[in-house]
Amino acid sequence: MTKIHDSGYKKLFSNKTIFRQLLQTFVKEPWVDELDFDSCETIDKSFISEHYKTTESDLIYKIRLNDQELYIFILIEFQSTVDRFMAVRIPNYITNFYMDYLETHKKVDKLPPIFPILLYNGDKRWTAPQNIADLIDNSTLLGEYGLTFTYFKIAENEYDLEALQAIRNIVSTLFLAESHYDIELLKREFLAIFKTEDDKQAVSLFLNWFKQLSQHQRIEPEDYTQLEQVYRNAEEVNAMLITALNQERIELLSTGRKEGMQEGLQTGIQKGIQKGIQKGIQKGKLEIATVMLHNGFSVDVIVKLTNLQIELIQELANDEIEEG
Repeated sequence: MTKIHDSGYKKLFSNKTIFRQLLQTFVKEPWVDELDFDSCETIDKSFISEHYKTTESDLIYKIRLNDQELYIFILIEFQSTVDRFMAVRIPNYITNFYMDYLETHKKVDKLPPIFPILLYNGDKRWTAPQNIADLIDNSTLLGEYGLTFTYFKIAENEYDLEALQAIRNIVSTLFLAESHYDIELLKREFLAIFKTEDDKQAVSLFLNWFKQLSQHQRIEPEDYTQLEQVYRNAEEVNAMLITALNQERIELLSTGRKEGMQEGLQTGIQKGIQKGIQKGIQKGKLEIATVMLHNGFSVDVIVKLTNLQIELIQELANDEIEEG
């Protein structure tokens, strides 16, 4: 079961949008704002020793930071017990990476920087030291020759419900599912990220992660069915909005130009176009809302997907009842 969960996480965080959200939302370091996420790519090679391959996953990204390359090492940890000596294991993986790097970059004078992240999913509180010096008896004895190394920890169970809800992206919703599982809450959050996230492939990948959990009995099949229905409904409405707006486009532009010409100025033309577009968008949304009501969508869902005022939707709903 752990291997299924690990591989699912690795697939999720191999998506560039989800990787970006992880860093921008949960890594509060000033250099994160300088990263060029368009340049990021995963390194398709594992540096985990054979002993640990069945219990953990690693993911390595290469990304541009200003004028140089930076590597992000993500160790995904699902152990049921906290590994006190994690600060010994992670630098071992990193030095293995550096040895491989030297094999393939013969003429380098310096090694690229690597930022190590531990992504912890377990139920217990993470209590292991993050600095290797804290694991060495009398580490100050050797002064500057003593070992020091610190990894960056992201422990999902350390984020409270309100904080994750305030973030509202794919990664925060993933953490909600893991640490504060509530199917009704997840349905609302899933609908919200569908509306706000442009990368629909990332959203679909996230839904597929729930499907895998359902197939392997990590969650109830009915829970996945409900999330899938939320996704399909939102996808259908999104397609309806696009179709309606495309149908209105020529008429709207024509109307806008006429209104603008009547004002006799170029600024008037632009104002007329915008006015016509806004009228058409509102008209299209009302038509879509009517269709949605006819097909059994709830008022709350329609309000969230169209951004129309609830009073308008309720008025349309009353009209539907009277006509029925």
